[in-house]
Amino acid sequence: MKRALISVSNKEGLLDFARGLEKLGYEIISTGGTYNTIKEAGIKVKKVADITGFPEILDGRVKTLHPKIHGGILARRVPEHLQQLQENDIGPIDIVAVNLYPFRETISRPGVSLEEAIENIDIGGPAMVRAAAKNYQDVAVVVKPEFYQPLLEALEKQGGISPEFRLKLAWEAFSHTAAYDAMISYYLSRVSNSDLNQNLILAGEKVYDLRYGENPHQKASFYRFMTPGLGLPDARQLNGKELSYNNIIDTQAAWELVREFDEPACVIIKHTNPCGTAVAATLEEAFDRAFAADPLSAYGGIIALNRPVDGATAQKAAEPFMEVIIAPAYTPEALESLQAKKNLRVLELPLEVAGGLQIRTVAGGFVVQESDRDELDMDKVQVVTQKKPAAEQLKELAFARKVVKHIKSNAIVVARDGVTLGVGAGQMNRVGSARIALESAGEKARGAVMASDAFFPFKDTVELAARYGITAIIQPGGSVRDQESIDECDKNGMAMVFTGIRHFKH
Repeated sequence: MKRALISVSNKEGLLDFARGLEKLGYEIISTGGTYNTIKEAGIKVKKVADITGFPEILDGRVKTLHPKIHGGILARRVPEHLQQLQENDIGPIDIVAVNLYPFRETISRPGVSLEEAIENIDIGGPAMVRAAAKNYQDVAVVVKPEFYQPLLEALEKQGGISPEFRLKLAWEAFSHTAAYDAMISYYLSRVSNSDLNQNLILAGEKVYDLRYGENPHQKASFYRFMTPGLGLPDARQLNGKELSYNNIIDTQAAWELVREFDEPACVIIKHTNPCGTAVAATLEEAFDRAFAADPLSAYGGIIALNRPVDGATAQKAAEPFMEVIIAPAYTPEALESLQAKKNLRVLELPLEVAGGLQIRTVAGGFVVQESDRDELDMDKVQVVTQKKPAAEQLKELAFARKVVKHIKSNAIVVARDGVTLGVGAGQMNRVGSARIALESAGEKARGAVMASDAFFPFKDTVELAARYGITAIIQPGGSVRDQESIDECDKNGMAMVFTGIRHFKH
């Protein structure tokens, strides 16, 4: 008689799978809660303890770690191994269906203790999965309910399970245990405050395949990290088709920026750069001002809002062609307006999103850094010019600086009254970015403020700003020619403050 060992924390599809195996003549072996679930359904099942002749001990920590289990799994179907099984009264195990203790769900709960997390680290489960996967040519290993039915269908065929399917199941099994270990490693690194440790282990699970990547000839998929904390993969999609690769990248950029602001804010992103950003007393006004900042570039963009969207704001946001709108919540009236646009992707995501690490790949490796989430106290910036910025100017400079952090370097922002007037992004020299931003602002630049993500290597950017009527500048400082820029500000009656914090974004 063929035998199947089933021990799962995820009971989805369990009973149909067990009934299917019973119908095919398999003897089913199980443990703990899985055993009880199968038995209560009237399906014949044996306890692992009845097979091993040894009880579960140490509060269930030891139950399947036994030669009569692992011998049955690891034995190759060759005469030498089969003889050893017979000599030691061990029966072969042909199917192992195991998924592991819910470690991620445990550590995601607020206030979970280290002791509770440790108790939810599965030991016997990964051992059985790895053993079965190693012996995949003779043992079918299943770690996901989605494979139950395909396996039953394969078993019903005369030829049985194909070598290709066995290999796929083994690959899924090793991926499952690798991801599980990665979660544990991540959790313990956070508990021990060791984010950037010697070995950084990453694991993800597919959310869905994308139609293509940045361009139609590139394959792509969307994954979520198998770690606690919310992120873009956890957003609820309330309307529209699936996100594209570029949608995902742009939406993340929009969400990172809009979360910078305490007051109602709207960000409109194109190609990861904000073409319009505004704060206001109401969300509707913030949208109006952000869209008006550059309506031409806003076409086909991404809208991010940091307040629940009301009906009036939604009605305006639904008028132009936009790709995505993301916000923490929507009123029923807002959803009615937005869902009338069948292609508009509507996403809902809490503002309390995990910061985490930023990871970028290079050929043969990757680089990792913390997110750029500094908390600058504007009362402590260094005023370096004779002209001191007024309180209202400091507020405008703080707004412009928050925006410039999220623009591709070299980055320049011109702003006034809590709205961007001009954005210069990604140029090869800083004065080039300044020229784009100032020309975009035009006459509106007169009396506005300017922010730079890094220091001015020459005074030319200040000279250009003065010609357009900029009244105050915020920048990190740190150039060997800082004094030249300071002198140019003094010459033109402009205020300038240094933050000492650079915000390159490559």
